[in-house]
This record gives sequence, C-alpha cells and structure tokens, in this order.
Amino acid sequence: MNLYFRFMWLLIWRMRFCRRLGLLDNSRLGFRAWPTDCDINLHLTNARYPALMDLGRTYLLAEMGLLKPFLKRSWLPVVNASEFTFIRAIKPLQKFHIDSRILGWDEKYFYLEQRFTSEAGLHAIANIRALFICKGHKVETAQLLRVADFELHHAPELPQDIQNWKALLQMKKEQNAI
Repeated sequence: MNLYFRFMWLLIWRMRFCRRLGLLDNSRLGFRAWPTDCDINLHLTNARYPALMDLGRTYLLAEMGLLKPFLKRSWLPVVNASEFTFIRAIKPLQKFHIDSRILGWDEKYFYLEQRFTSEAGLHAIANIRALFICKGHKVETAQLLRVADFELHHAPELPQDIQNWKALLQMKKEQNAI
C-alpha cells in the first residue's frame, strides 16, 4: 500500500517541480526505507527494489519532459529483462537514492542502469532492458527519439557488460525457441 502513497506523492508533488534533463542525463530520486519495505532480515526486501525502480523510471521520464507526451500517445513502458547485483543492505529508516539513466538503445530496446546509493555508498545496481508499446505493438525507437527531440544519429555505444548481457539474453531466447 505504501507504494501507492509514494506514487501519488511523485505525481502530485515531485513531478510538478522536477528539473529538466537531457535524454542521457542522470535522474535522482530520494526515499527512506520504511519498516513495511523490510523483510525479516531487517533490510529492504528484494521484492521492493523493482517496485521502487518503477518509480525511478517514471520520474526519469518526467524529468526528461517525456512522460506526458508518451502517455498522450498511449505509449507504455514495459520491462523486458532485468538483472540485479546486491552489494550491501539498506536498513529500516535509512535514506537512499535511486539514480536512473539511459545507457543506450538498439532498434527494439532501451537499456537503463539504476543504482541504489546512500551516504554508505552503493547498495545495489540493476540493468534494465525496456521497450514502449502502444495497443499491443512495439513503438519504434526512431519514433520515440523524434518525440524526445533527440538528434543523435547513432545510439551511444553500450558498455561491454551490457553488450555481454544482451548476447546472453539473445542466447537464452534462441535456446528456448519453440
């Protein structure tokens, strides 16, 4: 239930006064780990990370000025794949941030990195592969970039770890094709 309150706070308050970011800039959104976010080990439960990351990506789109134009066109973001590395626990009542940024894209997907940080350092890092759909069909990357008013002719080169992950995802898809 507390994510509904966080989502409403994000929509009503934070998005109204957010700064303007470029397509490849870093977005930062702050949180506090409430006791209801924690598991019996007294740290942020693994299931809460992806839910909070959804809010981070929503805020990223808002800061880029793309949330309203995309929603107006009924373009909805969908996570296709994710991978997490947990480094250190986030304790109850601890303040932390989610830093979100687009690493690059290809003809079908956008690749993002989301980091959980606090004064103690890096807590977790996640890579996300996502796309946008409209009425059950994929929205073309070139069309998304036009609406974003992004004039780069070539996508930024993806970091080597993302290229390796992309190859792994393709291999899994091919091995499990029916």
